[in-house]
Amino acid sequence: TIENRAAVGKAIPDDVLAELKSCHVILKGPTTTPQGGTGAKELESANVAMRRELDLFANVRPVSIPAEGIDWTFFRENTEGEYVLGSRGVEIPDTLAFDFKVTTNEGTKRIARAAFEYAKNNGKTNVAIVTKANIMKKTDGKFSELCHEVAKDYPGITAEDWYIDIMTANLVNERVRSNFQVILLPNLYGDIISDLCAGLVGGLGFAPSANIGDKTRIYEAVHGSAPDIAGQNKANPSAILMAFAMMLNDLGMTDKAEKLNAAILAQVAEGKVVTADIGGTAGTKEFTQAVIARL
Repeated sequence: TIENRAAVGKAIPDDVLAELKSCHVILKGPTTTPQGGTGAKELESANVAMRRELDLFANVRPVSIPAEGIDWTFFRENTEGEYVLGSRGVEIPDTLAFDFKVTTNEGTKRIARAAFEYAKNNGKTNVAIVTKANIMKKTDGKFSELCHEVAKDYPGITAEDWYIDIMTANLVNERVRSNFQVILLPNLYGDIISDLCAGLVGGLGFAPSANIGDKTRIYEAVHGSAPDIAGQNKANPSAILMAFAMMLNDLGMTDKAEKLNAAILAQVAEGKVVTADIGGTAGTKEFTQAVIARL
């Protein structure tokens, strides 16, 4: 809890971190990060700390709308960029403040290889590399250059450069968005743009993700915590259930994953027992029980 973390002054208390490190596969709920400038005790994001401590370098977020020809998989670099140093920027009171952005060769090459390996293993022929390399010439320029270097090892896959602003427009453009397959991005851009895409599939309540490292995988909903409705039986549980389905699929239980996703989508399509964010009046528990009944 935020109270536990604030009491010990750590993003992840030592005993919790030890427990996490003892596991290889983890299903994780959302956590709260105190907002800067509010007077709250400053703590690093628990998510950012987990990604660093467990070296979860790839954040994988699928977005699928078959009826609209959309089948995207986002590969967001998960440990560098603007997040790597967290709140340890520099502020000159009443004058200016600045934070840091970090891009390393190793960090970029391994997220690029993960994206291209996924494309190769899943019959994809196109990887879109998304940066703002025309402005951020050092960091984003390096990211693009290294991704193209990795792409040379995958001759059957086309690597294309896109700027983040144009890509944002393209993903909501019905004429062109079905052309995209695998989308490879630095940390901050991946965070923002995949939330935009979650809106296309009905909101963050339907957006699962996986944080992947060499030894550990954490599955979670894309959305953060919602303290304003905590304990009120209002939240849409679909994203965490779909993250669980991603976990089942990666563990080889593909039939169970397919059944769970199908039950969630069928319940939403029926529209009778659904949560308020998608136009219903049911609570979290009622929606979950309805999904279980379908299983």
